[in-house]
Amino acid sequence: MGNEAFYPIGTPGEPWGAQERATWLAKQVKQRSYAQDVLSAIDRLRGDFDVAEYGALTYGEEHYPLIVVRSREWRDDLPVVLVTGGVHGYETSGVHGALQFLQQHARDYAGRANVMVVPCVSPWAYERIHRWNPDALDPNRSFRKDSPAGESAALVNLLEPLRDVVLMHIDLHETTDSDESEFRPALAARDGKPFEPGEVPDGFYLVDDADQPQPAFQQAVVEAVAKVTHIADADARGEIIGSPLLLPGVIKFPVKQWNLCAGITNARYATTTEVYPDSPRATPQQCNDAQVAAVRAAIDYALAHRNG
Repeated sequence: MGNEAFYPIGTPGEPWGAQERATWLAKQVKQRSYAQDVLSAIDRLRGDFDVAEYGALTYGEEHYPLIVVRSREWRDDLPVVLVTGGVHGYETSGVHGALQFLQQHARDYAGRANVMVVPCVSPWAYERIHRWNPDALDPNRSFRKDSPAGESAALVNLLEPLRDVVLMHIDLHETTDSDESEFRPALAARDGKPFEPGEVPDGFYLVDDADQPQPAFQQAVVEAVAKVTHIADADARGEIIGSPLLLPGVIKFPVKQWNLCAGITNARYATTTEVYPDSPRATPQQCNDAQVAAVRAAIDYALAHRNG
């Protein structure tokens, strides 16, 4: 397949160089405000939580503080539960679901768990409704110590002291129609590879850790979300996005091998949510609510089984 057939930047069969990346970057336009949407919402939480800057990103003339929100009464004898959102900036409910959880439910765990939430890992991409950072890098393939992605490196550094302390980590994502129309074609073009179309599942699903599966944990999260929005069915091959179905609404990836966010720590319970915001059966608020339901079910299960 010729490159011109699926993406307008680059030469078929050749990975992008500096010129192609610059052409791509020039096409990215700011469409919403991290300061207005995210930082202002976090500011309203300062009365109840500890809010800290764990790093910052500067791209050209734009500066983005990276923010973590923690339980105010942090206790070393309590388990740590971690929520991350906005690793892919275009996946809106990941960001707003994390904020909604903080606003409505995080206080419920006072005295039971140390809650740690990073609502928007990739603010530049959030503003441009994009998957990549300005260097055309996917943060969710870059969570390692020597990461070339500043977004990923900052989060790895933040969590390094907690690698063996975190009990549960839930990373909030979406699978969108634009994955097939924009992001996967762009990835193929960037890497000089042919684009092979896939199928976007209609509904919510989870990604388990192939190297440390926790099926009962994943099932508990799916069952909670099913009360809010529909769960994705497998395709005709019995798969979701090319992976075999383990349980209804659950697939698995080797998250540490792929340098995915959910593999940053050694949490016993880890999962990645995937909401489908383009479904005619779901509203934006339902998507946020589904993320919140997933977070609450994940924390509740982990706390109930921490000694099991």
